[in-house]
Amino acid sequence: MVTDPKGFSARSGTELRHQPVLLRETIEFLAVRPGGRYIDATFGGGGHTRAILEASAPDGVVLAVDADPEAIARAEELAREYPGRLIPCHGNFAALVELARARGFAEVDGVLFDLGLSSFQLAAPERGFSFQLSGPLDMRFDPTRGQPASVLVNTWPAERLAELIASYGEEPRARQIARAIVEARRRAPIETSEQLAEIVSRVAGRRRGIHPATRTFQALRIAVNQELEALEKGLADAVELLRPGGRLVVISFHSLEDRSVKRFLRAESQPCRCPPGTPICVCGQRARLRILTPKPVRPSPEEVAANPRSRSARLRAAERLP
Repeated sequence: MVTDPKGFSARSGTELRHQPVLLRETIEFLAVRPGGRYIDATFGGGGHTRAILEASAPDGVVLAVDADPEAIARAEELAREYPGRLIPCHGNFAALVELARARGFAEVDGVLFDLGLSSFQLAAPERGFSFQLSGPLDMRFDPTRGQPASVLVNTWPAERLAELIASYGEEPRARQIARAIVEARRRAPIETSEQLAEIVSRVAGRRRGIHPATRTFQALRIAVNQELEALEKGLADAVELLRPGGRLVVISFHSLEDRSVKRFLRAESQPCRCPPGTPICVCGQRARLRILTPKPVRPSPEEVAANPRSRSARLRAAERLP
């Protein structure tokens, strides 16, 4: 299942507005309280962080982490509204334990992951995330690290591209799209998001509900940012940082993310990981989490009507056991 990114953007003059998804549910499942210490591992547009700061007033503190330097600039602006209570932190949540402990967040009451793209990233043509805007084919959350999507698109063989688009994009026409990309780049390098979207659209054809390039762009973005690997590491780090009774909340926007989160929470809530049929436990595993959401929480019809991009959101939550 392919879904839209988080948040909602609207232009009023030159102002971009960001609307956080599942905001009320997030605050409730985090059990935000005055004086608590929290980590927003994906600051983005800052909507969830602001709500956590308000709910934890007067002395709650939030560590705002993001790989995107532009998001951290927004966090620094917000920090001026909450002196001493918001600490911006530029970094990838794959290194969450290291980032948090270096800033005095060795034990926290809650960690939030709001996965996917922010409205600000989508609205910036120079970032290359949107197939509806023309800009350099980049797609990196942190433009100072790693390789842009253009490197993959212009150098990977068709077989590797097809595997990527099929596995990370769940695209049924992955092979045809990969062959079209290779054929197009023989004539000239594919340098912009608009070029790639046109190539994919010609092969994938019209689709009801989503743009034909959605799945391919998702696959490239996940690969460029190593999102699934970072998520696995970030979730494990979050559990290490949570004090007993602390809450973990994750909002995902496509099935690959949601399945990863579901598997992680299920594994961490099991008292034993020994193979079935093992007469006695030899793994020494202890359950570290109690799942609070047997089924993912989804946006209400009212929220979807007000913010169509929220329709694909899934919230899962768990509590750290003693």
